[in-house]
Amino acid sequence: MRLVSKLFLAVALSGSAVVANAAPLLEPSLHIRQGGDSPRVAVTLDACGGATDSRILSALVQHKIPATIFVTGTWLKRNAPSLDIMRAHPELFELENHGGRHIPAVDTPRKIYGIRSAGSPEAVLAEVETGAAALAKTGEPAPKWFRGATAQYSPSAIALIRKAGFKIAGYSINGDGGSLLGARETARRVSAAKDGDVIIAHINQPTHAAGEGLVKGLLALKDKGYTFVRLDDVDGDGTDDTTN
Repeated sequence: MRLVSKLFLAVALSGSAVVANAAPLLEPSLHIRQGGDSPRVAVTLDACGGATDSRILSALVQHKIPATIFVTGTWLKRNAPSLDIMRAHPELFELENHGGRHIPAVDTPRKIYGIRSAGSPEAVLAEVETGAAALAKTGEPAPKWFRGATAQYSPSAIALIRKAGFKIAGYSINGDGGSLLGARETARRVSAAKDGDVIIAHINQPTHAAGEGLVKGLLALKDKGYTFVRLDDVDGDGTDDTTN
């Protein structure tokens, strides 16, 4: 019994050492190239799972604000009516790949914000490929961009995803803090965007105050004369070899 305990401890310590010595995770940034007569920003919204924030979706349609929506296979299964609205407005919505099951694209075992990573190169590719396949089933064009759950990646996972043919969508402004911020702070962050910024926020948390703040922030930018673009409308420059 004592020998088994020692072996278990040795394995546990070995696994801890692997995680401790693993390469640091990267959280890439992304900016769109400046140009045009007015400042422009890209609105990117994650649909991780759960439901749809109709406050955000309705505001985007009503005020004709284009956005890139990163959808998971899980979200697509549960939100057919919202998907129909997005598909009815192709001039506004670009749908891109957020993975099959919202699993962080990290090829070593660990947890990020409490979410278990893919854990292996094969699992990273499976997350990417199943997300793309789920979009294909809706009849949407093949996605060109990928954003992993938590927006953090191991360097080797970035190389895998790029080799699979996807650009990786970082961001420059965290608009809603993972949808956990209050309405006032979310509005402040979003309305402070500058020319070339890429905003990340969430469209799958209808009960969170952040959704109200996101709408207020976007309308403030619109009132200031900002132009909104989707990621495929413009060239973008991402760090950590995510776009070049």
